[in-house]
Amino acid sequence: MSSSPLSKKRRLSGSETKTGSQCSSSNSVRTELPYTPSNGMAKNGSEAEIDEGLYSRQLYVLGHEAMKRMQTSNVLVSGLRGLGVEIAKNVILAGVKSVTLHDQGIAEWRDLSSQFYLREADLGKNRADVSQTRLAELNSYVPVVSYTGTLTNEYLNQFQAVVLTNSSLEEQMRVGEYCHSKSIKLIIADTRGLFGQLFCDFGEDMVVFDPNGEEPLSAMISMITKDSAGVVTCLDEARHGFESGDSVTFTEVQGMTELNGCQPVEIKALGPYTFSICDTTSFSDYARGGIVTQVKVPKKISFKSLSSSLTEPEFILTDFAKFDRPGQLHVGFQALHAFEKKHSRPPKPWNKADAEELVALAGEVNSSQTGSAKQEQLDEALLKKLASVSAGDLAPVNAFIGGLAAQEVMKACTGKFMPIMQWLYFDALECLPETEELMPTEEESAPRNCRYDGQCAVFGTALQELLFKQRYFLVGAGAIGCELLKNFAMMGLAGGEGEIIVTDMDTIEKSNLNRQFLFRPWDVTKMKSDTAAAAVKQMNPSVRITGHQNRVGPETERVYDDDFFESLNGVANALDNVDARMYMDRRCVYYRKPLLESGTLGTKGNVQVVIPFVTESYSSSQDPPEKSIPICTLKNFPNAIEHTLQWARDEFEGLFKQPAENAMQYLTDPKFMERTLKLPGAQPLEVLEAVYKSLVTDCPRNFEDCVAWARHHWQCQYSNNIRQLLHNFPQDQLTSSGAPFWSGPKRCPHPLEFDTNNELHMDYVMAGANLLATSYGMPTSRDRADVVRILQELKVPTFTPKSGVKIHVSDQELQNSNASVDDCRLEELKTLLPAAESAAKFKLCAIEFEKDDDTNFHMDFIVAASNSRAENYDIAPADRHKSKLIAGKIIPAIATTTASVVGLVCLELLKVVQQHKKLESFKNGFMNLALPFFAYSEPIAAPSHKYYEIDWTLWDRFEVKGMQPRGEEMTLREFLDYFKNVHKLEITMLSQGVSMLYSFFMPAAKLKERLDLPMTEIVTKVSKKKLGKHVKALVFELCCNDETDEDVEVPYVRYTIR
Repeated sequence: MSSSPLSKKRRLSGSETKTGSQCSSSNSVRTELPYTPSNGMAKNGSEAEIDEGLYSRQLYVLGHEAMKRMQTSNVLVSGLRGLGVEIAKNVILAGVKSVTLHDQGIAEWRDLSSQFYLREADLGKNRADVSQTRLAELNSYVPVVSYTGTLTNEYLNQFQAVVLTNSSLEEQMRVGEYCHSKSIKLIIADTRGLFGQLFCDFGEDMVVFDPNGEEPLSAMISMITKDSAGVVTCLDEARHGFESGDSVTFTEVQGMTELNGCQPVEIKALGPYTFSICDTTSFSDYARGGIVTQVKVPKKISFKSLSSSLTEPEFILTDFAKFDRPGQLHVGFQALHAFEKKHSRPPKPWNKADAEELVALAGEVNSSQTGSAKQEQLDEALLKKLASVSAGDLAPVNAFIGGLAAQEVMKACTGKFMPIMQWLYFDALECLPETEELMPTEEESAPRNCRYDGQCAVFGTALQELLFKQRYFLVGAGAIGCELLKNFAMMGLAGGEGEIIVTDMDTIEKSNLNRQFLFRPWDVTKMKSDTAAAAVKQMNPSVRITGHQNRVGPETERVYDDDFFESLNGVANALDNVDARMYMDRRCVYYRKPLLESGTLGTKGNVQVVIPFVTESYSSSQDPPEKSIPICTLKNFPNAIEHTLQWARDEFEGLFKQPAENAMQYLTDPKFMERTLKLPGAQPLEVLEAVYKSLVTDCPRNFEDCVAWARHHWQCQYSNNIRQLLHNFPQDQLTSSGAPFWSGPKRCPHPLEFDTNNELHMDYVMAGANLLATSYGMPTSRDRADVVRILQELKVPTFTPKSGVKIHVSDQELQNSNASVDDCRLEELKTLLPAAESAAKFKLCAIEFEKDDDTNFHMDFIVAASNSRAENYDIAPADRHKSKLIAGKIIPAIATTTASVVGLVCLELLKVVQQHKKLESFKNGFMNLALPFFAYSEPIAAPSHKYYEIDWTLWDRFEVKGMQPRGEEMTLREFLDYFKNVHKLEITMLSQGVSMLYSFFMPAAKLKERLDLPMTEIVTKVSKKKLGKHVKALVFELCCNDETDEDVEVPYVRYTIR
């Protein structure tokens, strides 16, 4: 679901029409791969253009260079069970050159518990062949072929990256040795029930160009010393953020100019504002100014081969609470391979004899170890669990490991981000029952030739029955929503008499297709919720799912009312804004429903589980607010491209949205004038001046007038205003302390001269004129030559800076200045404004900013406005791509992170459905796949409060029945008495929402009037709103004193009226 009210109208371009896949399956050895999709889309490869419309959100994660490197990579994915299809899906969405699917096995019942592109009708068919047609639809830029032959060395030569899943240790060793010798990047991925394994070997000469993917940091300098290790001090506006070992370079340093444009210098961080660099003793003396910028220096890393790494393993920890597990599982997985080699099958689910045998085999594996892989003592209980669940195949575990593995493929192909060095082991044993006696039996977990066999092998049939009955509310059908629905379908959530209700009011856009994998190009403009629901019904026809198009919020509480929430087993959020998350969190706390919460930002992801009476809620802790840019920085003293882009966004709103809104309100709303005159300070004058400009002085008669307006506005913003600023504060101005005024964060600007041969100047006029014409409902024009002709005939008045113009230097100064309101002008405007009856001749429409339509001039205006201002202040400009990210507040996104995060969410779902009670059973998680870094923690318990001897948390409340036994509703007097007599609490204040119903300082007459009124009557009277028929209960907030007259904190009241 989207937080922004952007228009969702999309044009379907010719290249997005539905096409049949032209890829064929093959079991012969081929050295050539088909590179050109049949539908006319550009082929991938070094010369390919990147489709920014499709890949835009991913480009903000990877960047253009990494994306181009990926487009030259052919990838092999071997093994098309649940894990293999997950990896292939993510890699195809990412946009590599080609993907080959390899499998010699046929679809079996146990595959259906996680292989989302296999249907029951596909049983007995080759998994790669069946999956190929469905995977090929994901991205028409990526040819997808299937191959069912043997993986010979010759065949492997054509690939830059090879992924092995569902493979024997012998095959892993053979392929591993060959790939290592030929510098083919190798990823081995494996999942066994609740356990996962990942191994990477990217050769001995792997180059990482960017270890973390973060934007290079920069800081402004206040001092540099002359020393054997010169000390750089940064302005104390913000911490520099550099770490020892980082490399930096310098620009705009005055005095010590030797540093400007120098080769990257390695630094040593000395403090939050200081760091040391190279020997500066021979350099000139530092005078002032300068910007230091981090430089990403390519780093070479070396990988050991699989055989070497088996004996001397390096581990990435996924859970610090399980620091000893990787070593144990390293032996355990080798023992599993030995068991399968001996018996040609995995250990039977929950079979004690097979578990004992695996422990014995693990002992043999361990005793034969010579390197650091040897364990002092084996954890037999852990190994028995591994044996008991290893025949299982779980969609959430495959989603998690599959997301990680696909990200490693991207790292292998691009050198972007730090690879896993070299082993990663994962387990989710907390998903099993909390007590040993509840563990499934061998009989309960035996295969039954049904689609959930892979899941029943781990949990038995009892959990499956519970899953069938679940009724879940999924809020959002975007990237996280699509992944959740896929997992829900595979797990059989609502596969019986239960139901999944998914709501999302958005339509599908082209940029969604890169990670919202349930959608196809021919779905663009359709509703997300309906399309996603239909797609998962294809994956598992027995899942009961209903799509809604409602925004969640107070306005839909008639739909999502008490009956609706009380019927739910839980809620899963798939939202992209904090307000909607907090609203759903409040609803879940009120109705006491579990909430599964997650989010992603590029390669970062987090999972939070909210359990009634056990954990805190989502709203219990909040991120610090985003740092806002000071108004005076935006208006007069920008020093970064972010400042000019925000200024350009404000310009857009202030020129093409707000004036039209205000003008139309003035013409159509009789109370507009009355409301406006009540606004504080100078706002009434500002609003009416803007309305006057819109309807009189700036009102264009034709497109030529629009061009003239845009040209004059350009002159005002980029020449006249700058000249006025320099008149007030000349270049050599000193502050009261004698320091240069234009120094530190204040960059001295220069005015621009308009030139019709300057592309940027013309872009501004073209975009501005067309947007103004659009806002007045007039015809637009793209004829640049005609606009140049109009401009050449235009006379632009000469500007002379004025004395006595006040320009505020700081926000504090701005706040302290009480702008005097010109009452005469206000009265004059009232008479000058056209009569509201003339509304018919005006067709003003407010323009809502839409960043993703390249034909609407919105981004053209933003880029031209921002970069022209950047030129004023000598700030490096931003290209359209970066400008769109910042001005459009785009959240970078990539399919791999989403898949992994949702895998963890669904593992928590398994615990919720089993009604786990222990806090330590649940896991909140944070990950950054770029680093790679994983942190899991048990959720924070709900904070406890106390009044008298009664402990309570946010999950507790007072339950009060409004209807009395006599059949009448409780009055306010009875309500106050009830709390005094039953709970020994004296209510001092009582409120409902924003309405104050009672307070101890209320005037006596008002109190007398209310005391004997029923509670609901007081609520409707004070709030001036009728209670809807769907409202069963009201929430009252209390302030109370105890018997000692002390103020005490107490829970809220749920006052039942029906």
